[in-house]
Amino acid sequence: MTARFNAIGLVVSDMAASVTFYRRLGFAFPPGCEEQPHAEAGLPGGIRLLLDTEESVRSFTPGWQPPAGGGRHSLALLCDTPAEVDAFYDELTGAGCKGEREPWDAPWGQRYAVVNDPDGHGVDLFAPLAPAQ
Repeated sequence: MTARFNAIGLVVSDMAASVTFYRRLGFAFPPGCEEQPHAEAGLPGGIRLLLDTEESVRSFTPGWQPPAGGGRHSLALLCDTPAEVDAFYDELTGAGCKGEREPWDAPWGQRYAVVNDPDGHGVDLFAPLAPAQ
């Protein structure tokens, strides 16, 4: 028996807002999924990003409540260049998304920024500061 990593699942409060946010980042959610309790976008390598509404989760786990406090996970998206990190951050915060950490040159050699999706899930944007040798 073998278990294989297949998906990342996030619970969301507002499906339409979450789908809109992740589409801005390039995730290909199918048309019409904004009105559904579950949505999936295929990722490279066959992995999927799954979004489920809080109501959907409560349908099979009665009494479920979102965790209190800050996020404990994030998604990380590799950008082609440091300038793309800045541009993505500006585009997302300009569209009303919450910026958690403005772009900066991290000591580990990457241009880095953090935005939050509509439910506060962190999304890290990063690119190498120097081209790969």
